[in-house]
Amino acid sequence: MIHFYNQDCSYLPPKRLALRRWIEEVISNEGYKAGEINYIFCSSEYHRQMNRDFIGHDYFTDVITFEDRDSRVDEGVVSGEVYIDVATVEDNAPQYNALPINEMRRVIVHGALHLCGHKDKTQWAEKNMRRMENRYLKLLRERYL
Repeated sequence: MIHFYNQDCSYLPPKRLALRRWIEEVISNEGYKAGEINYIFCSSEYHRQMNRDFIGHDYFTDVITFEDRDSRVDEGVVSGEVYIDVATVEDNAPQYNALPINEMRRVIVHGALHLCGHKDKTQWAEKNMRRMENRYLKLLRERYL
């Protein structure tokens, strides 16, 4: 089951039922089944502290994903937590020539793709991730919105 929560902010994304169905389809298309997935929308300071505590990075970023790799590998089920810094996503939107809601949707699917095992640390992997994000954002627009 996919859940949406907020921590240290009031944001929750609109059209959550459609987003749940979309994320489930993305995960299915990647060859997995959606298990317990929590999206936590939070303040920049809360997110930065998560980045410090669990990754060892002391900077702002838009998304941090914690995947349950064992369930994905052993059972074909995608589970984990996706922490999204709402303010950073909104700040990044103009850099990508996107509306804040569209950038938020990109970050949401980005987290789902990380849960499915996709990486973005090399130039090739980053381009591949962006291609998948674009494909799944098109799916969202065509089937769910």
